[in-house]
Amino acid sequence: MSKLAAPNRAVNSIILPPRIISNNVLPSRNSAVLSGNNTSSTSSETNTIDLNLSAQSKNIINNMRYEASKYFNRREYLKAAELFGKILDNSQHNSTDQKNASEWDLSYMPFDGINELTKVLCKNSTLTSLILYRSNLGAEGGKLLADALCKNTMLIYLNLNSTKITSEVGKSLADALYKNTTLTYLYLRYNDLGSEGGKALADALCKNSTLKDLDLKANELGSEGGKAIADAFCKNSTLTSLNLSCNKLGSEGGKAIADALCKNSTLKDLDLSSNNLVPEGGKALANALCKNSTLKDLDLSSNNLGSEGGKALTDALCKNSTLTSLNLMWNGLGSEEGGKALADALCKNTALTLLNLSSNKLGSEGGKALADALCKNSTLTSLKLYNNQLGSGCGKALADAICKNTALTLLNLSSNKLKPEGGKALADALCKNNTLKDLNLKECVLESEGGIALANALCKNITLTSLDIAKNNLKSEAGKALVDALCKNTTLTRLTVQDNFIDFELKSNNQNIKIL
Repeated sequence: MSKLAAPNRAVNSIILPPRIISNNVLPSRNSAVLSGNNTSSTSSETNTIDLNLSAQSKNIINNMRYEASKYFNRREYLKAAELFGKILDNSQHNSTDQKNASEWDLSYMPFDGINELTKVLCKNSTLTSLILYRSNLGAEGGKLLADALCKNTMLIYLNLNSTKITSEVGKSLADALYKNTTLTYLYLRYNDLGSEGGKALADALCKNSTLKDLDLKANELGSEGGKAIADAFCKNSTLTSLNLSCNKLGSEGGKAIADALCKNSTLKDLDLSSNNLVPEGGKALANALCKNSTLKDLDLSSNNLGSEGGKALTDALCKNSTLTSLNLMWNGLGSEEGGKALADALCKNTALTLLNLSSNKLGSEGGKALADALCKNSTLTSLKLYNNQLGSGCGKALADAICKNTALTLLNLSSNKLKPEGGKALADALCKNNTLKDLNLKECVLESEGGIALANALCKNITLTSLDIAKNNLKSEAGKALVDALCKNTTLTRLTVQDNFIDFELKSNNQNIKIL
């Protein structure tokens, strides 16, 4: 008997018998195996291998995520960045991995993290967005960051709001803007750049060709800093959004910026709120609006423009055809010259869509004039008249306007003594209007009568999505009417009824509505 046929006998020879190959031609690597059982077995083995490899790959990327998170929380940012890069190289990375690698929020970061962070920026990692809000940079940290920006070619968005940046750091950042070719959004609000820091940044803007959005709110720039910035955007051709609010620019700074607007053809969004521009600054800006054809959003709130400055701006609105949003709140425009002039402008202007005239003492005459204008205007979609001493007569006039106007979607009449009569008139208008979506009647002395009328209107209106009737002394009677209305209304998504002496909780079957 052959040794190979005897399983219980030891094999002494290490030479195995030759394999007998019946076919001299070996099958190609891609040829199919003829046996059905072999095919099933091979396929099963392949699937098992693929599953094992997939599981191993998933374990690897999960381990890297854990390690990257650990390094990041320990402020070992360079190691974290390197791991984030490796994660992105893995085919199983997801959108969260991409965000973790490219968008870092390091708000409130202590000073000891700045060295590691600058190493990341110098290595040009995957980081494109960085928030350092209220981080303790100090003068030294600010300069280190500026030096890193000179070498970085990846960062697009940088938020340095409230980081105690002084004029010296401002100069370093300005130097970085000369050299950096990728930064597009820079936020420096609530710092202490002063006029010198402002001038340095202005010089950089003359040469920088990538920055599009610059926020310098509350930096004590003063009129000199304002003039320098104005001169810069006469030459700069990339900046589209600029925030200079709360910088004590005064009339001289305002005039300089107005002159620049006559020459600039790229700026679209300008915030000059709270700069004490006074009537002279307002007039200069009005003149600029007659010539500028690119600005779309202008905020001049809280600037003491008075009726004189307001009238100049409204005259400009009759000629300007590009401005779509204008904020003139807290400017003492008054009833006669301010309110009526604005109403006349709205009859002629066909571009403006958002207008804020809150807290301007427009009074009954100004309010009625604006109501008449709304009957003719077909482009305005948002009108804010908060705190304007309007009274019930204005409420009725505006209600009549709402019946005729087909463009307005937001109306804010809060803190005006419309009283129950004004509330009822507006309620009747809501039964007819089919475009208004957001109505604010907070603190309008509506009382129960006005509240009940509005509740009845909600049973019929099918377009309103937000209604604020807080602080109106509605009481439980109006509350019950609102409960009934909520059973029928299916479009309202937000109802504010706080502080109305309603002694029960309002509820609705509509799961999409939020009741405050």
